[in-house]
Amino acid sequence: MVPIFAAFQFLSIFPAVIRRPFSSQEMGRAVGWFPLVGLAIGGTLYILDIALQQLFPLPVVAVLLITASLLFTRALHFDGFLDICDGLFGGFTPERRLEIMRDSRVGAFGVAGGGLLLLTKYAAFISLSNRSGLWLAPLMGRWVLAMGIYLFPYARQKGLGRDMKNNVHWSQILLATAITLSSAWLLAKWMGLLILAIAAFTLWLGATFILRRIPEGLTGDAYGALNEMVELVVLLIFTI
Repeated sequence: MVPIFAAFQFLSIFPAVIRRPFSSQEMGRAVGWFPLVGLAIGGTLYILDIALQQLFPLPVVAVLLITASLLFTRALHFDGFLDICDGLFGGFTPERRLEIMRDSRVGAFGVAGGGLLLLTKYAAFISLSNRSGLWLAPLMGRWVLAMGIYLFPYARQKGLGRDMKNNVHWSQILLATAITLSSAWLLAKWMGLLILAIAAFTLWLGATFILRRIPEGLTGDAYGALNEMVELVVLLIFTI
């Protein structure tokens, strides 16, 4: 049970059941449970959407859902998206880009990218043709987190991302994919499997672009940005 608690405590505001630092091995095993966290967040948003629509018009519901998604994750992935926008577009060398991404301050590219991300999510939330997209988007985003950690090199020599990268095993990826596949099928049948394939393609495109700008590898910020990108793509699919 420790890896499950580690996954929930790391990726969400889930109350701290285990009040001690998790070991590197435990965080590596937690990667396999990342999609379960996404499934829980998505289910909560789906139920919240049903309840809020009884009280408020859809534009207000969309703002509240965006707020809730940021609160549920402590804006962890959104912060990574802001940092990656600043780093990738604000630096002229890989070293400078990594340095910018370490800076806690948000620059012009981060503000612009974050604003566009939130505006597009808002437009998607009020345009969803099928509200199950609220459930599938966080699920696919956390599966991409697990796959990104396992498949691509990591740029830094120290940090939590390095610990997870060094300790994740193919069995965790198999578990993460099994959770995602079964959940996608139950929620959307063949459409869910198609979306999983699109999420995988989005991961490849995003990671390839980042690696061209930072050949050393991905970072924790990159993982968060890929999560946000995939969530947005899934939401946009459900607006068609």
